[in-house]
This record gives sequence, C-alpha cells and structure tokens, in this order.
Amino acid sequence: MPIVRGMGNRFLTLATGVLLGVAASLAAVKVAAAWRWWPDRDLSRASAYVREVMELVNAQYVDGAAVPYAGLARGALHGMVEALDPHSEFLEKASHDQVEEDLSGEFGGIGVQVETRQNRVVVIAPIAGTPGERAGIRRGDEIVSIDGQPVATGGVDAVVSRLRGRPRTTVTIGIQRPGVREGLTLTLTRERIRIESVRGARVLADGVGYVQLTEFSEHTGKQLRLALARLGEQGIRALVLDLRNNPGGLLEAAVEVAQPFFREGELIVETRGRRPQDNERFRASGGGAPWSLPLAVLVNAGSASAAEIVAGALKDAGRAVIVGERTFGKGSVQSIFKLRDGEGLRLTTARYFTPAGTSIHEQGVRPHVEVVMTPEEDSRLAQQRSRPDLEGAEFEARFGFAPVSDRQLETALAMLRGLRLLEANGGPRG
Repeated sequence: MPIVRGMGNRFLTLATGVLLGVAASLAAVKVAAAWRWWPDRDLSRASAYVREVMELVNAQYVDGAAVPYAGLARGALHGMVEALDPHSEFLEKASHDQVEEDLSGEFGGIGVQVETRQNRVVVIAPIAGTPGERAGIRRGDEIVSIDGQPVATGGVDAVVSRLRGRPRTTVTIGIQRPGVREGLTLTLTRERIRIESVRGARVLADGVGYVQLTEFSEHTGKQLRLALARLGEQGIRALVLDLRNNPGGLLEAAVEVAQPFFREGELIVETRGRRPQDNERFRASGGGAPWSLPLAVLVNAGSASAAEIVAGALKDAGRAVIVGERTFGKGSVQSIFKLRDGEGLRLTTARYFTPAGTSIHEQGVRPHVEVVMTPEEDSRLAQQRSRPDLEGAEFEARFGFAPVSDRQLETALAMLRGLRLLEANGGPRG
C-alpha cells in the first residue's frame, strides 16, 4: 500500500502541476494579447499609432474631403519609404507602370522625339520604322494638339505622356508644318517602341570606334554587342565607350555590357545585403576571347549606378583607361516589389562593390585622367551629342552657339594613341 499511496500522491501532484501550468499559460496568453507581447510587438504598437493619427487627421482636418483614409495611407507610405534614402520610393500605379516601362527599354507610343522651342513642341525626328515615320511626320513639325486638346506649355514631359499609351490604341495629333498654311490632322495607332540606349556608334579619326550608352535597360547588352560587331567589321583599332550623363538602370544590364571585356569567370561586380539572396558575385560568362583592343571610358558626375559598375570593373581589371570626372557615387541596388492594385515599392536592398572590393557608395569612381568640364560646356556638349544630324552653321542657327570642343573625348583619343604607340613598340598593357 505505501507504494500505491506514494504513486497516487505523485499522480495527484503531476495532475495538479499540469492544471496549474495550463492555467498559467492561458493567463500568459491573455496578458500577452493585451500587451501585444509577441515578436512583432513593436510592429503592432507602431501600426496602432499610425492608425490613431490617421483617425485624428480624418476627423479633425478642416477639409474632410481632402483626407480620405486611402489618401492618408498613401501619404504615410510615401513618407515612410522615401525618408530612408534618396533612391527608395513608394510607387503608385502610374509611377510603377512608368518604372517598368523605363527598365524594359520599351513603351507604347508613336515613335517621335520632341523638344520645346520658344514654348512650342517641335519634332526632332521620327524614330525609324515607327507609326510616326510611316505617317509622314517630319523633323521641324510642330505638335499643336493631342486628341483635340491644345498642347499647353506644361513641358515636354507632359506632351510625351499624352503621346504614349497602350499599344493598339489610337491618338490624334494636330500638326503645323513649316511653310504650310493649313494644319494637318493625323490619327495614329500606337505600337511598342524600343528605346535605343546605344547611340552614335561610328568610327572617328585614326580608326577609333565610338559608342555612347545613355542608360542600362533590358536590351542594352544586346545593342552594344551588335554595335561592337559593326565597328569591328569596319576595322577599328581602339574604342571609346561614352558613359557620361548615364544615370544607370538594371544591374543585369551592367554585367552584360561589361562581359565582352572580361575573360570567362572573371568577377565583374559583387552585391552585399542583409538577406543571403542579396549577396551575389556576378562573373563574366558566355565564352569567347575578351575585347583586346585599347579601350577608353568617358565618365562624369552624371555617370551613376550601373554606369559606375562598368567603369569600376574595367578600372579594377586594368582593361580601360578612365577619362573625365569623378562619377556620381550611387553604389546601392534597388529592388522592385509589386504590391496590390498595380502599385509597387522601389527599395534599397544591397550595395555593390567593384572586383577589388571597393564600395562606390558616395565615393564614385575616380578617373585615371581627370578632365573637368564646366557646367556650361557639359550642357552644350550634351546638346551636340543629342543632335548629331546638325553641323556647323545649322547647329549654331538652331541653338545659338557654335559647336564646342569635347576636351574629354580629345584626351581619351590622345591616351589611346599613346597606348597604341606603346603596343607598337612592344610595351606591356595592363
């Protein structure tokens, strides 16, 4: 019996402990629920505070129609994300669609380049093979109306936005042609237009090829390979890659652009972030011998992001001489997250490092040869590069100044001549 009684006591003690433990657990759950005592306690408290302020603003602001909850929520999202850094942004639907369009390098439109002249919107040129060209739109045509509404002086961006739209939709534009008294009305069907981010490919003096990259989109790598192939067929002996005023774009496009100049497996760029998937090392692939001709890269303070990845990689690897000014210093990677209702989030998720492990963030890439241009020179050269169809007196008549010399390009050409002379004499190249 002592054994049985002892077992009964132990059983009663165990049962009592279990019941007390359950009661204590339930009490703890209630206390935790009341105090939000969970791992996301801070999130719950912060979101409750935001809700409290939104309710206060919605109830007390002088103009009740101006503070619907949906508008207040979007305002809060803008403030929350855009206070992090200059590159993170909450994207409402229109902005998100524009970002997707820009990164793809394509958009729906009629395919005309326009500019403002004395508060008039004038066609620079129609893009070859587009609805604008097929409709007979000419350089110098003034766009006076879009879909029956006069073109206001709100800037060229507003006009471009009205000309763009979904492919297979129509837009009616009114045109005033120089020398023609009667205006023209054209109805065009929008198509998918591809932006050419590789421009001005040509052969300069002494057999030096020249290519300008204006951005890094989905098609930039392919466009550059085609341009290099065409220049190679013309027997170039060196190359200038112009990345000035290139604001960047896709990280993957930067890797594609750099690949022709690197051997298989060589490191081009490394990204480092908080999550394991944000830590990546991008290496050259695709096989084939790398570009072997002398190479100069032009950069300035407007060269940023993906442009700095290319310039930094080529500099670290000793594949190019970098000429110009210290670059912008945007060494961070933004990821696009899709949200509900077509909205999105552009958020900084990593920073990138050159092959030597150098961070460009807020430092930029320093050129081997520094040639600083004044803001006035830079502005005028940008106009010259955007209008290669105008020369001499015609250019001066249009813009009010004679074409200026490109001291950065001239220096790059001089450096390439020196490299070729060194090679001809049997000297080494890095």
